[in-house]
Amino acid sequence: MAHIFCIEDDNSIRELISCALQSGGYTVEGFSSGKRFFRRLHERQPDLIMLDIMLPDEDGISILKRLKAEMLTADIPVIMLSAKSTEIDKVTGLENGADDYITKPFGIMEMLSRVKAVLRRSHVELEKTSHQLQADALVVDLDRRSVMFHDQEISLTYKEFELLTYLMRNRGTAISRDRLLEEVWGFQYEGETRTVDAHIKTIRQKLDAVGCQSLIRTVRGYGYKIGG
Repeated sequence: MAHIFCIEDDNSIRELISCALQSGGYTVEGFSSGKRFFRRLHERQPDLIMLDIMLPDEDGISILKRLKAEMLTADIPVIMLSAKSTEIDKVTGLENGADDYITKPFGIMEMLSRVKAVLRRSHVELEKTSHQLQADALVVDLDRRSVMFHDQEISLTYKEFELLTYLMRNRGTAISRDRLLEEVWGFQYEGETRTVDAHIKTIRQKLDAVGCQSLIRTVRGYGYKIGG
């Protein structure tokens, strides 16, 4: 399930956007200023940011530039929101890295459609171009076989990396212990599903050690999943 940050200083508009996104199946956190947004961003990275241009402390274009200048946040997709409808305003946002631009007032169905399209496109492009898998601030680099949480690298064994990668590739989907055993250890492996549980436990301990908690969820009596 995608997690979305909405930065909008108008309480009624922010509430409207939040309710609409929640009805679409997304989880949402709202912020009335850039300062509050950046404070939360240091704790958790969203899958998408909806960013108003006119804000009380720092304007949206300035915030957008800061996001795109930082390695850890540069790939987070951003949809700009603004009452401004001139072509130059849209061009400014898009040229500075925004993925889409929605002019207020807007229709709820149109907004949800654009959000879905940007999320789908961003995940596909990230995995095609950089060969990375990402869930919140956790990034698995398939080429380097490395796992990073913010600026901290997590050391995993070969099987731990393969297990985490398989769950990340199927994020949002519950995977049974038997399926994980077959896909990660192979059809000929004669071990038991307790092997999966033991590896999940170790991965969780390593993730918890760097502050990446509750990423892997247990599906009682079945298996495990990431997100959703």
